[in-house]
Amino acid sequence: MGAEYEPTERTRVRRKPGRGSYDRELVHSVLDEALICHVGFVHDGQPYVTPTIHVREGETVYLHGARANRTLGALGDGTPCCLTATLVDELVLARAALHHSLNYRSVMVLGTAREVTESDEKERALRAVVEHIAPGRPDEIRGPDETDLKSTKVLSLPIEEASAKVRSGPPVDEKADLELPYWAGQLPLTRGIGDPIPAPDLTQDLPVPQHVMGWNRS
Repeated sequence: MGAEYEPTERTRVRRKPGRGSYDRELVHSVLDEALICHVGFVHDGQPYVTPTIHVREGETVYLHGARANRTLGALGDGTPCCLTATLVDELVLARAALHHSLNYRSVMVLGTAREVTESDEKERALRAVVEHIAPGRPDEIRGPDETDLKSTKVLSLPIEEASAKVRSGPPVDEKADLELPYWAGQLPLTRGIGDPIPAPDLTQDLPVPQHVMGWNRS
């Protein structure tokens, strides 16, 4: 397996191609850091874009939801989809309104998903989803029982066509604007984490688990 995904006519970055990348490690890192993705598809002639939790395992992205979920129903029937994930790192503040931007890392995956019916793979995927959201948590909670598995649909989407796009660095103002008396620069968006809030229906005085206290998305 190569270090890069093969660019295709559908994934090749054409607008500002210098920001494009097909690096496999970069694509994986964005999918792994993003807490949600957006899935686009066409159903009965109507385009939809749906936010959902995902997880990557190797060269596969897993999606899950209620068995009656319209998005999963359409994708499980073989409808092609476009999955995207974006991380916003900084505001880019220029002297001119036209050149304001964001520093970001984004990924696009194109493909066709299939429903996971094999029980071991399904349980492994659902465990991986929880691990993606809160590393270490699957070992401290009840896993899915038979009823949970029956009511939940899991899809697997192979990462076959993919590309990334990244912007970094300072604003790019016109030379004629450089002497204007306006501040310009970058404003990093840090990922602050607040204090855990216990569920109001906890029946025991339990300490906050270390995997919650030490949670981070780095």
